[in-house]
This record gives sequence, C-alpha cells and structure tokens, in this order.
Amino acid sequence: MIPMAQNRRERRQGQAFVRGNLVPSSTHDQRLLARQGPSDWVHMDPWRVLRIQAEFVEGFGQLAELPPAVTVFGSARTKPGSSDYTMGEALGRKLAESGYAVITGGGPGVMESANKGATEVDGAVSVGLGIELPFEQSMNEYVDLGIEFRYFFVRKTMFVKYSCGFIALPGGFGTLDELFEALTLVQTHKVTSFPVVLMGSEFWGGLTEWIKGTLLGTGKIASQDLDLITITDDVDEAVRIIVDADLARSKGRQQQELEAAAVQTAEPQ
Repeated sequence: MIPMAQNRRERRQGQAFVRGNLVPSSTHDQRLLARQGPSDWVHMDPWRVLRIQAEFVEGFGQLAELPPAVTVFGSARTKPGSSDYTMGEALGRKLAESGYAVITGGGPGVMESANKGATEVDGAVSVGLGIELPFEQSMNEYVDLGIEFRYFFVRKTMFVKYSCGFIALPGGFGTLDELFEALTLVQTHKVTSFPVVLMGSEFWGGLTEWIKGTLLGTGKIASQDLDLITITDDVDEAVRIIVDADLARSKGRQQQELEAAAVQTAEPQ
C-alpha cells in the first residue's frame, strides 16, 4: 500500500475538491480576471460563461426555498472563546429563535460562531456559502446547507438575493468588501428595506467617524446616507432592527397589493 502524504494541500472547486499535485496554482477568479493575449479571450471566456451560469443555477436552486434569512459577516480569524465569537454565537441563536435562517461565508471564526448559534435552535436552518481561495478554508461543521462557489460575484449575489438584512461583526478586508457593497446597493436603491447593522461599537467606531468626518464632511455622501448604518453592541437590538425592517417591508407590500386591487376594481370592465 502506498502511504498517504500527510498535510497535503486541498482545495474545493465548486462541487469537487482536489488534493496534492492536482491543486492548481491559481483560482478560477484569478484566471477570469487575468489579462490574456490578444485573442485568447475569444476561445476561453465564452466557455467560462457557461460555468458561471451553472453556478447561478445551482445557487438559485439550492436557496430558493429558504425561509427569511439574515447574512452574518465577520473575521475568519476570530478564535473560539473570544468576545466576538461569543457575540456571533448569541446572534446566530437569537436570529434563529426569531424565525430566520442564518447565512454566513461558511468558514471558521465569526462565521462558525453564527452557524453554531443557529444550530442550537430546533428547526433552524444554518447556511454556508463558501468560496474557492488560494489557501483552503473548509466549511465549518455547523452548516446544514453548504454551497461552494468559484466566483466571488456569484456568491455575493446569493448573499443579497436570499437575505433580508446584513449584520457585520468585526472583520477584515472580506467583511469590509461585503459591507460597502451592501451599502452601495441600498444607497442606489438596488435593494430596498435592507438594514445593515454593525456589531461592536469600539471596533467600528473609527470607521464611522471617518465616514462622518471625511466622506460626509467633504460632500462625498449625503447626510441621509448615514442612516443606512446602525451600530450596536446589543444582540437583541440588532435582531430587533432586522425584524422591524422585515415587518415594514411586509406592510409596504400589502399596501401595494391593496392599491393595485383597488385600481383594478375601479377600472371599467
């Protein structure tokens, strides 16, 4: 028997995974965004579109029947037992108790803590949307439904389409990327009634002061844009913000349906 090499590199690629010498030197995103020769794109990119399409189809198919859901972001480097991990676990539990599925990036740290909290509630749904990275980041054990994506933009679409709000705990570049993309979508009305909550006032305080002092102070954003963000240290308040926005959205939808029915009734037959 040939002995298995220990600690071999491993990488998930969509529905598959590869190990050892089969792990490529670049990711699908890297190859998609790389500049090719003068005509290489003619032969490669059109075919790549089919793979991108397949990822959208898979994501839509798997997530279409989710109950109302909230996406929780935060650092993969957060250690179990830390205050941020404990907060994430409490948040996941409270969201699940309030009837929401909990969606994360599926990795360790804060993502794991929120998924873990959700699984402590009977009947709750804990979701992980993973991504192919140059370094392997496995799906945490508290995910009930996990999907691995090759392309960041497909994964981001799933986060927004199947969530009724974002909650960000302390995190790094990935958390900031998702945060500011969400804020841009809300600011430009691409999504409506979509609360964005930052948990950890000490961590986020410097960023929000810069937003107020520099972005607002130099006219780069409008004063009402500050209302797009809520900062809190209270798990109950964070969940209440999500619930209130959800109720307001439902009432608005019901009002629109009533108005549409009234117009239809008033029209001559």
